[in-house]
Amino acid sequence: MGIRKQTEDHKPLIEQVTPAAAITGGEFQIRGQGFVRSERPRVNFGTVPGTVIIGSNSLVIARVPEDATVGKIVIENGDGASTSWACDIGIQIADGMHPVASPAIDAFGNVYATFSGTRGQKTPVSVYRVDQHDGVSPFLTDIMNATGLIFDREGMLYISSRYEGIVYQADPKGALSVFVEGMGVATGMAFDPEGNLYMGDRSGTIFKISPSRQIYVFATLESSISAYHLAFGDDGFLYVSGPTTSSFDTIHRINPAGEVEPYFKGLGRPQGMAFDVDGNLYVAASLGGRRGVVRITPEREGALYLSGPNIVGLAFSPSRSMYVTTNNGVHRIDVGIEGRPLA
Repeated sequence: MGIRKQTEDHKPLIEQVTPAAAITGGEFQIRGQGFVRSERPRVNFGTVPGTVIIGSNSLVIARVPEDATVGKIVIENGDGASTSWACDIGIQIADGMHPVASPAIDAFGNVYATFSGTRGQKTPVSVYRVDQHDGVSPFLTDIMNATGLIFDREGMLYISSRYEGIVYQADPKGALSVFVEGMGVATGMAFDPEGNLYMGDRSGTIFKISPSRQIYVFATLESSISAYHLAFGDDGFLYVSGPTTSSFDTIHRINPAGEVEPYFKGLGRPQGMAFDVDGNLYVAASLGGRRGVVRITPEREGALYLSGPNIVGLAFSPSRSMYVTTNNGVHRIDVGIEGRPLA
């Protein structure tokens, strides 16, 4: 009866919207009926019009405009407007940066992201801090090509330099010291429950660094064209992404003995990763030609969760927001997902 009423009064009917979330420049696929009447369909995000990429009677693909902040989609067809459909829209909280991996979030909800720069570039600021009120301030300087970021359980921040092959350590006040060096092209990092730090040398080695700073070769993989990104799952396996020249890349996982196996195939340029408490793995990647954040379930089923361009990493905050880094800034999406503790 509801569908018949919508058809009779010429109002569009939205039946499905995918993915669940997007940032500026991302695209939603909207399915339903009655989208075309006297005019080509128009899509509003709150009161802000989006760009219609495809507009047929049953399918509309709309791009999120820069100033959209309200996650309510409405379609108009010239004769009426649909009921609004709720979705999650990310808000850019910082720009003018250059992250190349996931952000790091401390226990208070402050977000840290890098200005990595091109290889060998000396940047004025290496790591920025974004506070809980979205205030941006410099946190660290004098690190060449700051790359990966991660906190340990004591609140110390670790920063890898892909140029120097050094992993630095910084306390909450920004006092910087060398943790280990000689790490090759040092990129992504992850902690296991025993406090061992794992670090990816993108030329093909995963190192294991003990709390006493002893260094071991944990596993070897195919080299990456940009970086390795690491995350531990509740199963005790280390998950690794690293884009290659292929457009059909694989997420690998490594057991505690250092044995490597494929976990999920078919991603384009997979980069930063994070787990939620339910065991879903989120990866900055493209799937089926659509770029954003892909969610992979424990059953290894993958689907685009968030749409958006130039995403290089993500992390979950204590307030259950998702923070994604693009190649020039940080976005917050209030998704209500609890992330898996990283240390």
